[in-house]
Amino acid sequence: MRLTLRNMALAVLLLQAMGCSIKATLNQTTDTTSNMTGTTSSARSWFTEEGLIRPEFQAVAFVSVNQADLLQDLAAGQGEYLGSVSRLLGVPDDRQPGFFSAVQRRHAEADPGAWETPHRVLATLRETAHPFLR
Repeated sequence: MRLTLRNMALAVLLLQAMGCSIKATLNQTTDTTSNMTGTTSSARSWFTEEGLIRPEFQAVAFVSVNQADLLQDLAAGQGEYLGSVSRLLGVPDDRQPGFFSAVQRRHAEADPGAWETPHRVLATLRETAHPFLR
């Protein structure tokens, strides 16, 4: 799944319809994810000149925006959100079933704190994905 400016705009419109401030929401998302990556980069550095989210920030943005749905997929060991994040992490299609099973086991066995924040979710997913990468 490619995270584009169009997709972000749709998310912003949805948040705005729910009464959220666009500026605050974007700043909160990028601040949170900047903390996750250990950088102090501004929101502008997240995007290319074409308005696409830079590849190195796509997984961070995806987990931050979709954490609740992703956690449901992790518990089930399958689903659209789990499939999307596995592709963003670079897990090849033929290794996704193994990754899905590993993530489901990890979700069942891990301390619930491992799934509290987008930072911890992404760190756990990256660690679990490592053996499945080529």
